[in-house]
Parts: sequence; structure tokens; C-alpha cells
Amino acid sequence: MSAAVRHSLDPRLLAVGLAGGVLAGLLGVGGGLIMVPLLVLWLGRPQREAQTISIAAVIPIVAVALLVYGGAGEADYELGAALAAGAVVGSFAGASLLARLDERLLKGLFGAFLIVIAIVTALE
Repeated sequence: MSAAVRHSLDPRLLAVGLAGGVLAGLLGVGGGLIMVPLLVLWLGRPQREAQTISIAAVIPIVAVALLVYGGAGEADYELGAALAAGAVVGSFAGASLLARLDERLLKGLFGAFLIVIAIVTALE
């Protein structure tokens, strides 16, 4: 059995994907906010790998959420297109940095990001 098949059968990966998908669909937080910590802390994956795995998982998450929200008339496609234009440029810059930054620094930046988001959200 290939490594890819073994990984796809790992129930922990399915659980991480389920948690990321539920939170992305429910809260619009992007699956990475839950998937990255779970991949690192629960599955022992390196930070860089966890971040790239969560990026790959975002494509189907977004597609399904867009179908559901769009079908309910809740999607503003014009605003979404403008946001996507900036996100494409930003993701290129971010992925380029991801490839060059030290693993420990990545963990620190990700943790600091989560703390800032938590504080800002709590104060809103």
C-alpha cells in the first residue's frame, strides 16, 4: 500500500479535515486555524508541512461553502472577486515566505497570529 493511500485512510486526518470543514463552513475562519494546530500537535507533522496541507484542503472547503452559501443567496460574488484578487497576490507572497522561513519562526508567527485574532475577536 502506498504512503498516499495509508495517509488517506488515517482516521485522524479525516477528523482534522472534518473539524476544519465544520469551522470553515460555520464560522468562515478558514480551515487552517484548526487544521494546522491539529496537524502539528496531534499528528506530529512539521509546521511547514501542516500549513501547506491546510492550504491544499482549503480549495474543496471553499468550493462547497460557496455552493451552499451561494445557493442560499448569501454570497456577494462582487465583493468575493475583489477579495480574491488581493488574496491571490498575497498568497503568492506568503507561500514564498513560507518556503524560506525557519520552522521555529513559523510556529511562533502562527501562534502569535492566533493570539492576536483571539484578542481582537474577544474585544469586538
